Amino acid sequence: MATPLPEEFVCSMREMLGTEAESLFEALDTPAEVSIRVNPAKSAETFEGEAVGWSKCGRYLEERPQFTLDPLLHGGAYYVQEASSQFVSHILEGDDLRGGRILDMCAAPGGKTTIYSTKVGREGLVVANDISHSRALALSDNVKRWGMGNVVVVCNEPADIANFEEWFDVVAVDAPCSGEGMFRKMEEARAEWSSASVKQCVARQREILAEAWRTLRPGGKLIYSTCTFNANEDEGVVEWLVEEFGDDMVAAEHIETLDEWGIVRSDIGPFQCFHFYPHKARGEGFFAAVVRKGEGAVRRRAPKVKRSALVPLKGAELAEVSRWVDGANEMSFRSLNGTIIGYHNAVVEDVVQLAGSLYVVYSGVVCGEIFKGVLKPEHPLALYVWRNRSVVAEVEVSLEDALNYLRKQDIAAAQFKEGVNVMMYKGVAIGFVKRIGQRCNNMYPKDLRILKL
Repeated sequence: MATPLPEEFVCSMREMLGTEAESLFEALDTPAEVSIRVNPAKSAETFEGEAVGWSKCGRYLEERPQFTLDPLLHGGAYYVQEASSQFVSHILEGDDLRGGRILDMCAAPGGKTTIYSTKVGREGLVVANDISHSRALALSDNVKRWGMGNVVVVCNEPADIANFEEWFDVVAVDAPCSGEGMFRKMEEARAEWSSASVKQCVARQREILAEAWRTLRPGGKLIYSTCTFNANEDEGVVEWLVEEFGDDMVAAEHIETLDEWGIVRSDIGPFQCFHFYPHKARGEGFFAAVVRKGEGAVRRRAPKVKRSALVPLKGAELAEVSRWVDGANEMSFRSLNGTIIGYHNAVVEDVVQLAGSLYVVYSGVVCGEIFKGVLKPEHPLALYVWRNRSVVAEVEVSLEDALNYLRKQDIAAAQFKEGVNVMMYKGVAIGFVKRIGQRCNNMYPKDLRILKL
C-alpha cells in the first residue's frame, strides 16, 4: 500500500507481540483473503471454495469476482463477509436460539445480523441497530436480501434501546473501533488511525457496553467484538466490563477452537477472548469476547411504551395477502399507512412494543399494498424465504436478462406469463416483473439498480 503503517501503531504492536510483530506487518502488506457466507435458506448453486473452518456456511474464494455482476448476491444467496468476523456464528454454535431474541447493537452493514437472523429462525427476532440513518438503510437492504423476515432495523442511540431491560437472549456489540484490523484492506484506515482515536474509541465502547448490558436477560450471552488489535480496545475493555458488572457475570460454556485455525486465545480469567491476526489466521484482524449474565441478576420490569401505528389486517385484505405466504396461519399481517408488513405471530407484539418507542427503519417482510382488492407486491416479498411459490409464475432467465433487470432496463416480455412473475436466476428469486400484453414492467426498486456494469 502507498500509505505506510502508522509509526505509533508499529511501536505498540512491537511492544505487544515482540519479534512476532514483524510477521504481522508483512501480512498487512499482502492481499486480503476473499470470503463469502452462503445463505442456508436459499437453494442456490453449490458454491465452490475452501470452507472457513469456524463457519459452516463460510467459503474462501480463489479470487475476487465482480460481485455486483452476480445476480445471486442481489437475491440473497450469499453475503460477502470477511472470514474472521464469521466467528460469531461459531460462538453461538451450541446455543439453541430458535425463537429467541438477539440484539445487534452496532449492526451495519449487516453481515453479523444475517448470521443472527438465520440462528433465531422464522419465529425469532433480531433487533439490528445503527445510529447512522444512511447506514441503517444499507443494513435494511441486506436484511431484505437475506429474506428471513425476522429483523427489526432501528436507528437509535444505545441509551434508547437500553430501556428494553433484560429483553434479549443474546446481545452483540461489534463496537466502533480504531480499525487496525482493516489495515490490509483499507488504505484510509491507516491514514485515519491515531493514538487519540484509540482513546476515543475506548470511551465510546464502554458507553455502549454499559447500555447493552442492561438489555441482556439473566442467563443471556454478551458478545463483544472489534476489528482492531490493540489491548486497550480489546482485553482492556473486557477487563473494565468485568470490573463494572462482574458481580452479575459468569463464564460462558467453553468454545472449542482448533490449532489449525490460528486463533489466539487471550482469556481474562474465566472469560473467553479470541484474537485473529492475519499472519496466523486466514482472515483480517478481529477480536471477540463472550460472557454470560448470571441467572441471579435482578430482573426488572419491561418499559411502558406507546402503541405503534401497526394496524391488524382483516377480512378480504388479510385473505389476499395470506395466499402469498407459506404458513400464513403463523403470521400476523399489519398495515402501516397502507403498506402491508408480515410478522410471525410469536414476535408481533414485541415488534409493536419496539415500534412504539424506537425509530424503526424497516421490519418484518414488506409485502406490498392492496389496490382494488389485489396485492401489488413489493420487492422484499419476492426475496422472502417463505413466499408461496405457487401464487405467480417463476421464470428462470439468462445472466444477460438478469443483469438488465438489475440495471432496471427493458426486458423481453415473451418469456413471462401475463401479470406478475418472479424472475429467477439459478433457482434464486431476484425480483418481480409484470407482463402487460407485449411489454414487461421492471419492478426492481430504482434505488437498488446497478448503475455501471
